[in-house]
Amino acid sequence: MRRRRRLQEEEAGIDLTPMLDVVFIMLIFFIVTTSFVKESGVDIQRPQASSASARPDAQVMVAITPEGAIWVNGEAVDADRVGEAVSHAMADSSGSVVIQADRQSRTGLLIRTMDRIRQAGVDNIAVAASQGDS
Repeated sequence: MRRRRRLQEEEAGIDLTPMLDVVFIMLIFFIVTTSFVKESGVDIQRPQASSASARPDAQVMVAITPEGAIWVNGEAVDADRVGEAVSHAMADSSGSVVIQADRQSRTGLLIRTMDRIRQAGVDNIAVAASQGDS
């Protein structure tokens, strides 16, 4: 009788190993399949456009602030060296460059930035806009 009680008490425990294995496998799956959103590093008020569309292949984010500062992937860059910084950040990838120019920034600076990026050998450039009525 005592033996039966001991065996029943030992068998009554729940084995959590299979459940933990499933949880870890799911965690690994979600980490691997998650796409991370790249931010430019500064707060930008994008202009609105009714034809704006998402660019999932964005490799490098360039931001232009209203004060005229240029940021590449969260780091401040001199306007003359923006092409070099972008080409270094691309490093043998086939993604695109997205320029997030603030609606209060100068258009001339945006054009010069695009020109310097193209001179560095990057042709796939897009200008970011928020979706809405223009």
